Amino acid sequence: MEGKKEVIFDRLVYSCQFRQHRGYEEFMPEHLLGFQLSGETHAVYPGGTAIIQENSVVLIKRNQLIRTTKYPAKDGQYKFISITLDQEVLQKYALENKIELDGKYIGDERMFFEADDFLKSYFSSLAPYVNKKKEATPKLAELKIKEAIELLLQSNTDFKQILFDFSSPYKIDLEEYMKQNYMFNVPVETFATLTGRSLSGFKRDFSQVFKTTPKQWLLERRLEEAHYLIQYLKQKPTDFYLDLGFENLSHFYASFKKKFGVTTTDVRKIEE
Repeated sequence: MEGKKEVIFDRLVYSCQFRQHRGYEEFMPEHLLGFQLSGETHAVYPGGTAIIQENSVVLIKRNQLIRTTKYPAKDGQYKFISITLDQEVLQKYALENKIELDGKYIGDERMFFEADDFLKSYFSSLAPYVNKKKEATPKLAELKIKEAIELLLQSNTDFKQILFDFSSPYKIDLEEYMKQNYMFNVPVETFATLTGRSLSGFKRDFSQVFKTTPKQWLLERRLEEAHYLIQYLKQKPTDFYLDLGFENLSHFYASFKKKFGVTTTDVRKIEE
């Protein structure tokens, strides 16, 4: 049976899978609050990895890259429900509640935390909408979003510094960021945003740092890593090509042969 992903009401999305599923890279431009109903989500993001276990809440900060693999529970089902907390909603909430920040968030950078009883009850209250037993009016949907914000702030007062920081990403070290995140297969425009630059500014700075274009550098860097994985770690391309940012095997094989003048099989034979 195929998995499904559907919008229950504005900003609320329900995802269900019945087999292991590896997701593609996603750019999260807005904060996302999610609850793992069943199964597990294994997430890779800049700076680390996380396993979102059943009955856990995850808060993903905006302007993040993330790649996930979904694992069904023993009963064969994977269920995850998420709510987008976008800037428009949060700015309105901050205005209504006269919220002002006294500094930036400097706490724990972990992505997820255990749900308290209030948050568990909150996500349970969404079941009728997921099961289509009740339809949410726009007014009710807005109230449910506000309730999620209230419960987050109640669970951890530090989240105020995360949710209501409306500043744009600041300009960060381009070379360090790209060397750490080259394997994420996202558009150049996304890398520009994440490094605090306009597209033209990103391309200009990239050329100065790497002496080539982003597209060419990304391909070269991924191929060099692939060569290392094949030659020294004895891995097969089928095991890693997606993790290195290649969309399909045929493109990978053609690019590898063009750069190194040999096939991946030739590389393995040389070592043998």
